[in-house]
Amino acid sequence: MVYKEFQDLRLSALGFGGMRLPVVDGRDDAVHEAAAFELVNRAMEQGVNYYDTAWGYHGGNSELVLGRALSSYPRERFYLADKFPGYDLSNMDKVEEIFNRQLEKCQVDFFDFYLFHNVCEMNIDAYLDPKYGIFDYLKKQKANGRIKRLGFSAHGGMDVLKRFLDAYGKEMEFCQIQLNYLDWTFQNAKAKAELLRSWNIPIWVMEPLRGGRLARLPDEYAARLAAVRPEETTPGWAFRFLQTVPGVTMVLSGMSNLEQLESNLETFSTDAPLSETEMTTLLTAASEMLGRKTVPCTACRYCVNYCPQALDIPMLLGLYNEHSFTDGGFLASMALSTLSKEKWPSACIACRSCERVCPQQIKISETLDAFARMLN
Repeated sequence: MVYKEFQDLRLSALGFGGMRLPVVDGRDDAVHEAAAFELVNRAMEQGVNYYDTAWGYHGGNSELVLGRALSSYPRERFYLADKFPGYDLSNMDKVEEIFNRQLEKCQVDFFDFYLFHNVCEMNIDAYLDPKYGIFDYLKKQKANGRIKRLGFSAHGGMDVLKRFLDAYGKEMEFCQIQLNYLDWTFQNAKAKAELLRSWNIPIWVMEPLRGGRLARLPDEYAARLAAVRPEETTPGWAFRFLQTVPGVTMVLSGMSNLEQLESNLETFSTDAPLSETEMTTLLTAASEMLGRKTVPCTACRYCVNYCPQALDIPMLLGLYNEHSFTDGGFLASMALSTLSKEKWPSACIACRSCERVCPQQIKISETLDAFARMLN
């Protein structure tokens, strides 16, 4: 197992994510406890010492199952991370109640790592609002030892990330972002990583395989990668990419069966960053994959000045790309929930004024119509 130094700790470079535990009959809230215990035991046996869970994972059962699975091990054998569920605005005034319940569910007296969960456009105002006292409460728990290290996870755009850092960055010890070779440009992960490095904040990675998409590539891309590094597995390429990115300390992977776990353990038995040629090959393949299901908006914003509906067209096209490429997901709908419906893609009146000035010649009205139909 590869280990990374973080403050005074030695963390396994592979973290065990508690969002995709094995389940019964495909029911997300019905964790297959015996199978989950088997995974945790094998991970512990092979040196994985970082375990990540959250209030909402598996309908609230991830914390319970991981708590029971880890309870048979001495507390000093593992590091446990949990999160305040700010993705649900109804939780904002319940930080003390939720935090105490999380400790009970996980059967621990403290969390080694604790995060503001999913900082994004939807909740940034509430997270920064002192009336909820979230930051003050979590700082107090750190002072009294019930939180050892405080950080945050973020799905929001750069503006949201900057606002959060400007408010709390000096107190943040790590940040968890969606980072993989597709999102390097697609979700602006490269710029986010650079921003975090400028704050000297170590990077925790979520979605290294993009929900499993990067574990199974189309044959033409898998063959292209195999030609330059034949010994590497397809998912291994995604992890080697992360081993190449400066600042990455922890890579979280949600593993649903022993086959996935064993494959990841094998990959993380070595640290093998990509060469310049290999990185170019990988990112070129990623660009081609994205180009097949996305529109080439460069966010020049010429179109915005010509829209009679005053729509933020580049933002909507970015959300369309995300929604289209992932065949759904929650990010687009979450971002749109912060807007009035007058600013949704369905508000486009197909006047095509924007298309006349688009340097990329994108059929914007057709794209927004397709997006609106996807959402419905």
